[in-house]
Amino acid sequence: MLKSTSAHSRQTLVMIRTNLSSLSRRRAISASMALSVALVVCVLAGFLSMAKGFETALASAGSPSVAVLLGGGTNQETGSDIPAAVIRTLDAMTGAREAFVRAEARLEGSRQRIQEIGAEIAEKFETEPPALTRIAGIDAEAALPAARDVEDRLEGLKRERERLGGVNLRADEELTEVQAQFDGMVSERDDLVEAIKKLRTGIGALNREGRERLLASFVTVNGNFQKLFTTLFGGGTAELQLVESDDPLEAGLDILARPPGKKPQTLSLLSGGEQALTAIALIFAVFLTNPAPICVLDEVDAPLDDANVERYCDLLDEMAATTDTRFVVITHNPITMSRMNRLFGVTMAERGVSTLVSVDLGRAERLIAAE
Repeated sequence: MLKSTSAHSRQTLVMIRTNLSSLSRRRAISASMALSVALVVCVLAGFLSMAKGFETALASAGSPSVAVLLGGGTNQETGSDIPAAVIRTLDAMTGAREAFVRAEARLEGSRQRIQEIGAEIAEKFETEPPALTRIAGIDAEAALPAARDVEDRLEGLKRERERLGGVNLRADEELTEVQAQFDGMVSERDDLVEAIKKLRTGIGALNREGRERLLASFVTVNGNFQKLFTTLFGGGTAELQLVESDDPLEAGLDILARPPGKKPQTLSLLSGGEQALTAIALIFAVFLTNPAPICVLDEVDAPLDDANVERYCDLLDEMAATTDTRFVVITHNPITMSRMNRLFGVTMAERGVSTLVSVDLGRAERLIAAE
């Protein structure tokens, strides 16, 4: 029986050594468990050497059998406690097996937990666990921050996120749409700014050319006005003045007239006849600067006396001779009508019947002269 026990102990020792080498490769077994297993191996090694010595002694004594009481009896020849040591060793081996099984269970649970944590990290952060230190801004070689500080910061971030309200799942799409609208508006704004610059440049060019042309025309009209005023009044002076602004495009126009024997004064201080003659001189001065095909004069001679009507008609004759303008004069003054080339009138020979009458005065004068 002792031989079978020794053989069984050897097998057990080999198995424990194999398991120990396997356990040393498992990172999940603690250092204390490895130390306990090492102690058990040492005990088994001592027991194995003792069993070998005891077997040798039995063989030399020639005793075929030995009565061993597993319940704690003693050897009758030597009186030693070898059976009790065997029992303690077997109990230690049983405890080691149980510890090994528990360690394996914890190791497997740890592996499963690691896999679950890895899957959770991949789901939440869309990355592998080794990349978490980079995302968290933690140096892999430096010491980890205190767990309490990390938890407090995490809770603060969660409360801040809750204050922000619900998450808009279409925020990215809305951002793209708003960005496209913004880019379009920026492009339109740039086009408008460029158009405004071109428009201002054009307006500036037009204003410059307008000032030049206006000043040139003003000088010409002012010279013609002075000559015509002297012709109509038989003397005196008059001139046009730009007032209220240095810019000719924004300035007003004032007429300063001095009829013969009077002081220079504005148009509003002249009499009705003088105002009419001054206005006629100004109109004809513009026509001399830029003649028109037709000029209609409606009752212009109404405020004039006979002498001024004659001057007015002399001026019409001169204008008709020097320009290509045809004058249509509406008048009731017989002097003016007698000075025209052709008369058009409406007469009512019968009550309720109007008749248009046309008289060629020039032809009538030639007929009279022929007779």
